[in-house]
Amino acid sequence: MRPWAAVLCGVVVLAAQGRARLDGTWQARAGDEIRRIMVRSDSSAQFGDEIARWRVVGDSLWITLGDGVWQVYGMRLAGDKLTISGGDLEKPVTLRRVGSPTPRPDSLTIPAAPPATARAW
Repeated sequence: MRPWAAVLCGVVVLAAQGRARLDGTWQARAGDEIRRIMVRSDSSAQFGDEIARWRVVGDSLWITLGDGVWQVYGMRLAGDKLTISGGDLEKPVTLRRVGSPTPRPDSLTIPAAPPATARAW
């Protein structure tokens, strides 16, 4: 799983927990680049052309890109700033909400959920 998928995961878990309305467009700086992540209330999140499925298990965020494995991450929310850490990230990443989500086109399918036993450690 690409490290940016972890960032995408953190945004969607908080939306599921109901702490705040987190569907929207989030962005993070990666060196000289700005990455955008779309979070939708239909359990999908999108980074570029990649679509992920998310799930909340206890206080953890699980996300899959359809590779048959759940990745698990930690996160912290403070207003419109979200910090993601752990998993395959080398260091924490902070995102900022910058707008509303767009509807997921019918042509983009949310990946099937792997079984709970298929986790990356």
